[in-house]
Formats: sequence, C-alpha cells, structure tokens
Amino acid sequence: MCHVIVTCRSMLWTLLSIVVAFAELIAFMSADWLIGKAKPSSSEDVDNRTGGSQEPYHPTLGIYGRCTRISHMQLSRRDTLCGPYAENFNEIASGFWQATAIFLAVGIMILCAVAFVSVFTMCVQSIMKKSIFNVCGLLQGIAGLFLILGLILYPAGWGCQKAISYCGPYASAYKLGDCSLGWAFYTAIGGTMLTFICAVFSAQAEIATSSDKVQEEIEEGKNLICLL
Repeated sequence: MCHVIVTCRSMLWTLLSIVVAFAELIAFMSADWLIGKAKPSSSEDVDNRTGGSQEPYHPTLGIYGRCTRISHMQLSRRDTLCGPYAENFNEIASGFWQATAIFLAVGIMILCAVAFVSVFTMCVQSIMKKSIFNVCGLLQGIAGLFLILGLILYPAGWGCQKAISYCGPYASAYKLGDCSLGWAFYTAIGGTMLTFICAVFSAQAEIATSSDKVQEEIEEGKNLICLL
C-alpha cells in the first residue's frame, strides 16, 4: 500500500531540487555569461526627437549564444537579437567551452532527472530496498562535480577569437579583458553551491520520512501522513 508522507524537510528538499535544476538549465541556455565592452551607437541610433546620440550598449556572449543590437532607420528603433552563434557543437567558439557545455549538460540532465523523481518521493521512499533520498542525494553530488568541472574550464576559453571580439585584445584564459561576468555565470555558480546543499539535505529528508512518528502514523493505518 502506498503511504503519502509529507514532512517539512522532505518538501523543502523537493522544492530546492526543482529550483536548482531550473536555475542551472536557464543559466546554461542564457547568452548573458559575458557582458562585452561598450560599443558606440551607430549613425542610425540617433534620436530624431532630441537629436542626441543613444548611449553605448553592451553585447553579451554565452557558451553557444549571443545577444547584439540591431538598429532600424525608422524612428531610431533598436531591437536586441539573441540566438545561437553556433549552428552545431563543433562551431562553439572554444574547445574549453565545448567541454564546459558537455559537463554542464550532463550535470543538468542528472539534476532534471532528480527533480522529476523528487516529486514522487511523497509516495515512494525506497527503490530496490535503498532509500530514494540517499540515491538522489548521491546523484546530486555527482551532478555538482560535473558542474564544477564545467565552470572551472569555462574561463580557460576567454582567449578564443570570439571572446576577444567581445572583450578586446587583452582578453585571455582566465582574464576578462574589457568584459564583465553576467548574471548567468553567477547563477550557475549559485546553482552549483545549492546542488551540494541539496545533496547534504537529502539525508535530512530521509531521516524525516523514516522517523518514529512516521512509523507510528503508519501503524495506526493512516495513508496520508503530514508532519512538521
């Protein structure tokens, strides 16, 4: 018989697992890893009403995508165009970024799988006589290692031609040049830290769902068990 067990610690672990998976996925897909040096507005970017020039803008560059500004003659309208600069894996700007993409993708796939499984931990607490929380915690730890490897290798690719075109001639491996780090990079770091927190916290979720109070509720014949 399936017993639905809900505790504060198990629910918190489930929510954190879902949040970290989405955070890493969004960061990976974003083009805001590097914020390029300011580029002056073109002659088309003149405000017809004031006659003043628009402020310089900062193009952004991701692992496989980029965002840049497209100017229009009519009404000085400016659109930001975002999309992949690489049509296939081999066109990613740096071999280091290719390795980063692989490690991050593997880590994110593991996190997404754990997030999916975590939803069902309210009904299923063990698999093949092993705690599902412990198994998921182990997988989150492995995912965190993949994410760390990807984040360590990413700055090594700052010396590629694509990065230099955004960050200037002084950009090189582990040197930003005229660029700055975007929110996606910091989100990936924060998500990696949260991944290890989830891995450790999974043990607390296991303890909460197998406590004496839970066993007492089960012995009383209750199918829905909610504990603080």
